[in-house]
Amino acid sequence: MSMTKIGFVGLGIMGGPMAVNLVEAGFEVTGYNRSRDKLDRVVAAGGKAADSLAGAVRDAEVVVTMLPDSPDVREVVLGAGGVLAHAAPETLLIDCSTIRPDVSREIAARMRAVDAPVSGGEQGAVDGTLSIMAGGADADFATAKPVLDAMGTTVVHVGAAGAGQTVKAANQLIVAGTIELVAEALVFLRAHQVDTEGAIRVLAGGLAGNRILDRKARAMAERRFDPGFRVDLHHKDLGIVQSAARDAGVAIPLGAVMAQLMGALVAQGYGGRDHGALIDLVTRLSGGEPTPDAC
Repeated sequence: MSMTKIGFVGLGIMGGPMAVNLVEAGFEVTGYNRSRDKLDRVVAAGGKAADSLAGAVRDAEVVVTMLPDSPDVREVVLGAGGVLAHAAPETLLIDCSTIRPDVSREIAARMRAVDAPVSGGEQGAVDGTLSIMAGGADADFATAKPVLDAMGTTVVHVGAAGAGQTVKAANQLIVAGTIELVAEALVFLRAHQVDTEGAIRVLAGGLAGNRILDRKARAMAERRFDPGFRVDLHHKDLGIVQSAARDAGVAIPLGAVMAQLMGALVAQGYGGRDHGALIDLVTRLSGGEPTPDAC
């Protein structure tokens, strides 16, 4: 493997385990995070810790970023003292954040870059089974592929710069709508005093089967909202979907409804909880009481 030195910036719920998987795959990983404690698990796995962004990227052949939003990525990559300023000219950026497609295209115009947002949640990041949709030049994707393979099991090149983010926007649209439908179904079943556990099992085995039923329905039914993916991040992503759809002249009526529902959940104080908390919103709309202390 000719490319071994990776600078990893952003070691949160997703980035931390992704960086650990890179270490375990044999890459030389130097991590950087504004909160120093997030570096501990990477160091424990055999990686290195950098005291600054410059220290993480200066000697890297590849830089992986996993950051919350478009302004964060733009600042970290293109800002004064950012990746572009400190990395070697031929360094490849792999941005796994979920951001606006136009920002990914802006970055790719300035440096070698692949936009590679991920889907699969915290468990997928831990297990190394993420689905990764990548946009960028063919040669850059070929360079990025071994790195991406260490973090995911479904790695697909979907087009030019920005295409990965566009596919991720579609992913977030589908996930939000599916969670809402599962939430409505669970509230409906509870109102009729149906065995919810049995219902989830049989629904998952039929045409209604989906990953939300498999991975989230039980926690939703039990009103456990420890974040695998936070409401405020999904709210941000649905804003990206709406903006990109508007730019393309595409109607997404159900997507607009989901953006409103997710926004309402944020307004009610659920921003830091898992997006499965949509079930509390459905419960409230149905005249029931939300989960005590959920937000």
